[in-house]
Amino acid sequence: MVAPLLTHILETSLYVTELERAEGFYRHVFGFEPIHRDHRMVALRVAAQSVLLLFRRGATEAGSDTPGGHIPPHGGGGQLHLCFAIPKASLAEWETHLAACGVEIESRVSWKLGGVSLYARDPDGHSVELATPGLWTNY
Repeated sequence: MVAPLLTHILETSLYVTELERAEGFYRHVFGFEPIHRDHRMVALRVAAQSVLLLFRRGATEAGSDTPGGHIPPHGGGGQLHLCFAIPKASLAEWETHLAACGVEIESRVSWKLGGVSLYARDPDGHSVELATPGLWTNY
């Protein structure tokens, strides 16, 4: 059986202790703008088609009723991971920008397909990767 067309990952979630602190980090370091905010979460626009959802830890465990229906419960604990795609030409600029923002690069990895990844931590300890093309066969 062939699955119907799927175009991309639309959103991903991180679960944070202090919503305002996490929002400030992603706005300051990455320039993401909020597109929705409520008592449980902040949705941040990532480039043209993606959204980063920052949920207050524990705020999603019971699910959420909306005018359009019920959002099922979800959550995550520990140090989660996400990766943002960057052009290879902006790698050095990102290294300089992270340093200027006081964000330590925890690791730098060169991949066999030619890509390079920079790893850092957000205020909740989540692993944030910035990767150039050449990480995967499809990127």
